[in-house]
Amino acid sequence: MPAGFKFLEHTADVYVEAWGKTLEEAFEQSALAMFEVITDTKTVEPNDKREVTVTAEDEYLLLYEWLEELLFLYDTENLVFSEFKVEISGDEDEGYTLSGLAKGEVFNREKHEPRTEVKAITLNMMEIIKSKDLVKVRFVLDI
Repeated sequence: MPAGFKFLEHTADVYVEAWGKTLEEAFEQSALAMFEVITDTKTVEPNDKREVTVTAEDEYLLLYEWLEELLFLYDTENLVFSEFKVEISGDEDEGYTLSGLAKGEVFNREKHEPRTEVKAITLNMMEIIKSKDLVKVRFVLDI
């Protein structure tokens, strides 16, 4: 199964399921899904690059910190992203570090369709499900 994402049913917010062959791919798809809520990512050209490094004590908080940092870049620099590359290192004993690259451009209402504002990432209903050939993550975006 190729990496991807879909939106699950939720009464008030956006519930996302993203997957990939690795945790890194699942995190990349999670970021793409979040920006798909904000705009049509197919119209976002990968002209501007931002390196993102976050640390956390577990993989759940690492996903939260990754998405939160990307949302911060959107809120402060008006950047939307369409391409992501993630590397994760660490373990349960020492904690985890994510080194990521996000590519995109400044949001332009004439070029990018405004969709839904994402207010925050939540830990509510967050799951990381690992099997032999697939990693799925689920999380809720507060809108």
